[in-house]
Amino acid sequence: MSRSRRGGRRGRGGAESGHEGPDERWMASYMDMVTVLMCLFIVLYAMSTVDQDKFEALKNSLATGFGVEQSITADTADGIVVPPELVGTEGLLASTKIDGQTKEALLALARDEEADLLELKSRIEKRLKDSGHEGAAAFSVDNRGLTVRLVSAETFFVPNSAKLTENARGIIDAIAPVLAPTKRHFEVEGFADVRRPVDPYPTNWELSASRATGVLRSLVEDGGVNPARISSVGYGDARPLKGTKDLSLNRRVDIVVLSSQPESVRNLLQQTP
Repeated sequence: MSRSRRGGRRGRGGAESGHEGPDERWMASYMDMVTVLMCLFIVLYAMSTVDQDKFEALKNSLATGFGVEQSITADTADGIVVPPELVGTEGLLASTKIDGQTKEALLALARDEEADLLELKSRIEKRLKDSGHEGAAAFSVDNRGLTVRLVSAETFFVPNSAKLTENARGIIDAIAPVLAPTKRHFEVEGFADVRRPVDPYPTNWELSASRATGVLRSLVEDGGVNPARISSVGYGDARPLKGTKDLSLNRRVDIVVLSSQPESVRNLLQQTP
């Protein structure tokens, strides 16, 4: 038994073997490397082969899109081609320098827009005067459009409530017929003073938003304003009027007649009281 344990390893068929055969595991790594190299050269070959027709189509499309040249073969139905004279006037890549001709055209559009807004203001003022509510609103024109500010919310709402008073309904009934026929969009903005409201409004956000929504509903349900062109927002006491200590002036609702012009034109609108 002891002799048997001291014996060396036996090979196949019972023969003793003093060493193992050659290790060929390196072949697997080598074959993997050869396969990867073959794939690399196939990709390089594919990249070096250019479809001339597709390349020409891409070149013409890019040239037309950037306004370099015109091409009847480029399909631009899915994009927007900006006229050369308006390049750089809007968007993230807008240029701060506008050439004289383009600036003159934009100024003309801004003057026309301002004239339309001031004409709308005059019609509203006339309606308020004829209905016995002269001075019930203040007006201003800026780069947003025409703001109709309903002065002193205490005359429009029951205290600590979003319920419109009869006086408020009369004012809105005078304004709505001027706004409803237009194709412009409107935003009704509610504000509040810094004093904390009482129940049922936990904060001034809810109070101002409810008042703005009350005016919106009156304009839509009673005044005939298209609901798809109007929205409301409540600012609470976060946007008080500058330079005033009268709290009643911050308990207000603004009806903003939004300008329909692009930003490059709206920025040229002068602030007009």
